[in-house]
Amino acid sequence: MKIRNYQPHDFEAVIRLIQLNTPTYFAAEEEADLRHYLHHELDLYFVAEEADQVVGAGGINRGFDEGKTARLSWDFVDPEHQSQGIGGAITQHRLGLLRQEPGVEKVVVRTTQLVYRFYEKQGLTLRYQEKDYWAPGFDLYLLELSLTKS
Repeated sequence: MKIRNYQPHDFEAVIRLIQLNTPTYFAAEEEADLRHYLHHELDLYFVAEEADQVVGAGGINRGFDEGKTARLSWDFVDPEHQSQGIGGAITQHRLGLLRQEPGVEKVVVRTTQLVYRFYEKQGLTLRYQEKDYWAPGFDLYLLELSLTKS
């Protein structure tokens, strides 16, 4: 598996990933949000490839809280490739980059009740929950990881 920077020609492959994960992990209306994100809000975004096929993706958005906080965003793995370490590799790749980023003290993930335990396994801690935040049946689970050295 190879993790590389997202390129505009990856757009349809990333859209395919959210479609493959809907309705299990995403509400149907979230695809429009992803399309907007990829065209207008993209900061750093990565894809994971196996045999030249995009099988996973995930992003970073920086600049929150005067640059002290970054978010992991829009993570997906093709269902046929889940539980093979791809999601963990993409997450650890991004966390590694953020640990090197001057001034970033905290990483936040906003996800659902369906996958928050995955992020706990990656070292993040659950801080907040809100029912039906994303859509009916898709609750907000906010997790954080401190990057400050003790």
